[in-house]
Amino acid sequence: MNKMIFISCVLDPRYKFTTVSFVLKKMLGDDEGTIIEKEVHTYMSSLFNEYVSKSVSKDNGGKVSTSLPSSSFSTMETSTGLGSLLDEIRKHKAASGGVDSKTELEKYLAEDPENERPEFDILAWWKVNSPRFPILGMMSRDVLDIPISSVAYKSAFSIGGRILDQFKSSLTPKLVETLVCLQDWLRSESLPEC
Repeated sequence: MNKMIFISCVLDPRYKFTTVSFVLKKMLGDDEGTIIEKEVHTYMSSLFNEYVSKSVSKDNGGKVSTSLPSSSFSTMETSTGLGSLLDEIRKHKAASGGVDSKTELEKYLAEDPENERPEFDILAWWKVNSPRFPILGMMSRDVLDIPISSVAYKSAFSIGGRILDQFKSSLTPKLVETLVCLQDWLRSESLPEC
């Protein structure tokens, strides 16, 4: 089963894992649904960690950025030694299970789902909320951009239909090539020569 379908549902702030869990258990039964749900959760976490590692490698040549601008941080550090104190406080909070220890993914999933309404625009929601969830915002741009249909783009929106219909598909490849070339030659004859 392609887990990206479930990831797109999790990235919809109206549904998240609650809906995925319900649907999987409804479709597959409690036992198998729970197994698939755990696999989707693991896959979502590993995908999120992959985006975090990409983001960290982009920021400051691999250094994790702090919440303070670098200029004010270095000024405070040299003048009062406060910078190292802030680092120690941040590490202490993370070790003791403080607010900073939660990942962006955990914070997103812990929030209540958005209310269901007909005019809800998921892309607009992510545009507004990307500053709060920058890593998930990058994920949503990539995941929600995947085309849903496997139908070729031109044939889906073409009024001319497919090039090979049932009649033409019964022709041999050599005869089809001959007919296409003949059509090109006939069209080129009708164009005025310069």
